[in-house]
Amino acid sequence: MQRINIIGAAALGAGAVAIVSYLMLTNLAREDYSLGVDAMKDEQSLFINTRVILTNTGKLPLTHITVDYGSKNETINILNPGEKIGLSPPEGSNLNIVKITADHGINITKDYRKPIKLPGMIGS
Repeated sequence: MQRINIIGAAALGAGAVAIVSYLMLTNLAREDYSLGVDAMKDEQSLFINTRVILTNTGKLPLTHITVDYGSKNETINILNPGEKIGLSPPEGSNLNIVKITADHGINITKDYRKPIKLPGMIGS
């Protein structure tokens, strides 16, 4: 009975060490300044639905973010770590690429992706 308690305690301790190690490594692997960009263009029969989602995937706030839609720009002053913001490109924008720049060397050019259309779904 005492052997089972020792084995259980050892397994619990090993599990705790594994979880703490994982959390520390994933936090260390994150960059200080990092931005995730998802640009989507969904072409329907009567209109085109577009969106650009920016997510601060870094450990520190991003500042002076400029979203260049081709003909017009949009500026976001600050985006905190983990924060996500959805934007709609203004009418007349280039719907092929979007360029995003920010302080600390952030410079991203992203093609608009098209969502997967499944048979029977609205818009397919």
